Amino acid sequence: MKCTAIIQARMGSTRLPGKIFMPLAARPLLDHVVDRVSRARLVNNIVVATTTAQLDDQVETWTRQKGVACYRGSEKDVLARYHAAARRFDARHIVRITADDPFKDPEVIDRVVKLYQSGGFDFAYNNKPPTYPEGLDVEVFSFAALTAAFQETSDPYDREHVTPYLYNHPTRFSQANLAHGEDLSRLRWTIDTPLDYQMAAQVYAHLYRGETPFLMPAILAYLEKNPQVAEINRHVTRSAMYTP
Repeated sequence: MKCTAIIQARMGSTRLPGKIFMPLAARPLLDHVVDRVSRARLVNNIVVATTTAQLDDQVETWTRQKGVACYRGSEKDVLARYHAAARRFDARHIVRITADDPFKDPEVIDRVVKLYQSGGFDFAYNNKPPTYPEGLDVEVFSFAALTAAFQETSDPYDREHVTPYLYNHPTRFSQANLAHGEDLSRLRWTIDTPLDYQMAAQVYAHLYRGETPFLMPAILAYLEKNPQVAEINRHVTRSAMYTP
C-alpha cells in the first residue's frame, strides 16, 4: 500500500506569519519537515499543499528548487485543498502533516500508518485523545473518507481543519487511535508563537547534527536534563481540536 504525505503549508499564519521559512539550524522549518517525513518508510510520496495567495508564490518556488511536488488551492477551505491535491497526485491513502511541526518523527508516522493498515481502518491517528507531544500528531485516512468529508460537510470548522468530520462520525468511518505508553501531551513541540520558536531553536541548537534527524527519545532525554527549555512554551494553549 502506497501512502502520500500531504503537507499543508502557507506563509499567512495569523499568529506567526512566515513561520514555515523561519530558520532552525540554518535551514527553513519547511525543509526540516519535508526531510523528516521523507524518512518514514511507509510514505512513498510527498506533496506540499499551499494556497493560491500571492504570498505563497514563495512556497511554490521553494518546492521547485527542492524537487518536491506542489499543489496550490484554497487558503480557507483546507479540506478542498487536500481533496484536490490528493486527486491530482492519485493519492489513495493520505498522511496529513502540518508544516509547523519541526520535530515530526518518521518512526511515529510509520506506527500510525501500520495501525491504519493492520486494522483496515478508514482513519487512524495518534492525537484523540492526545498522548504524544503536540507536534508529533499524525493522521492517516483513505481517499474515500476524504472525499466523503469533502462532499458532505459545509461546516467552516470542518473545512478549515480537514478531519473533524471524520472524528465526529466514528460509526461511519472506522477509526483507531495510537496511544503512547506514557501521557506526554503536556509537551508542546509545534510552532505557532514566538515562544514556540524559541523552544524549538534551543532544541535544534543542541541536537541537530545534519544527516540523521534526532527523534523523540533524544528530545525527551534533552528536555529531562534541561527542563527549563520545555518551560519556555509550556503555557501556550493546545489546539482545542485534540482535547479529550
